[in-house]
Amino acid sequence: MNMVKVNAYQVGLVFKNGEYKKILMAGTYWFWNEVVYLYDITKPFVAPIELNILLQDKALAGILHVVEVKDNEIVLQFENGLLKQVLSAGRYTYWKSVIEYEFVRADTSKIEITENIVRAILMNKLVAPFVRIVNVESNEKALLFVDGKYAGTLQSGVYNWWKNNIAISVARVDVRQQQLEINGQEILTKDKAALRINAWAQYKVTDIEKAVLQNKEYDKQLYVAFQLALREFVAGYSFDELLEKKESIVLFVLQQVKVKAMDIGVEVNGFGIRDIILPGDVKEIMNQVLIAEKKAQANTIMRREETASTRSLLNTAKLMDENAMLWKLKEMEYVEKIADKINNISVNGNGVLIDQLKQIFVPQK
Repeated sequence: MNMVKVNAYQVGLVFKNGEYKKILMAGTYWFWNEVVYLYDITKPFVAPIELNILLQDKALAGILHVVEVKDNEIVLQFENGLLKQVLSAGRYTYWKSVIEYEFVRADTSKIEITENIVRAILMNKLVAPFVRIVNVESNEKALLFVDGKYAGTLQSGVYNWWKNNIAISVARVDVRQQQLEINGQEILTKDKAALRINAWAQYKVTDIEKAVLQNKEYDKQLYVAFQLALREFVAGYSFDELLEKKESIVLFVLQQVKVKAMDIGVEVNGFGIRDIILPGDVKEIMNQVLIAEKKAQANTIMRREETASTRSLLNTAKLMDENAMLWKLKEMEYVEKIADKINNISVNGNGVLIDQLKQIFVPQK
């Protein structure tokens, strides 16, 4: 006879000739030919034989958690509120004991995570291999495609889906105001003058479904719309007319492009001409015209100044003719100017020189 002692937090399973007989709880037992397997109930249970045979014993089945996981499922196993492992397809057994077990079952055959699982658990290194994470920035909107089909529009935020054999793709679009450069446009005017124009435009995507679903490469379409509108305006005028109407280019192009932009889900907010580059021969002619204009302006100003100076001299002469004192004052002004240039004066002769100076500086009565 053999004695078997089952301690606290242990369970014994009795077998005779390889056949399961019964379960033993804590205590001391005596057996003749039976074999007893002892199990720690704080650890998972691994059945020594086919589990279905053991579960026929209602007493044993009553103290076991039996978790069956299908091929399209995972089960999150928690111990005392803490995630311990993720169970994939299979059958698992745990003793009902002092450890509080919790099992959260998730259907991974779909993409939506409808189970009550917090994000912190989804980000856990044990669960992360089963989860797809997509981040849409605050300046973005995105279109969701499931198996190649449009499934909805995503606003900014973090999205989690189960990882499975369902194909998921996300098309992101920046909804901030963007700059479009329209450079190096070679355009002929109505009189066949070749111009090179550099321009810019500002736009914003307002309807992501139109921009992405109904149009391919909306930014290239917008570029072509600006290009054609610019060419239409320039080709309608001769070179001289274009120079006179250059301020109208922006308004014309904006009016032409705004309607087309709405059809591709885009709002145009601005347009401007950065440079109009002339061919070398036209530039040389323009420079010659500019020089001629400036020379003509200079000649006009000089003639105007000469006329004003002559008129001033005439007025001064009239006043001096009418007023002898003014004449003398003018003489003294010139004498003063001459004297400023003289350092020394040598006087020779008799009193005749004094009389001559008196005649100059003393007015006659």
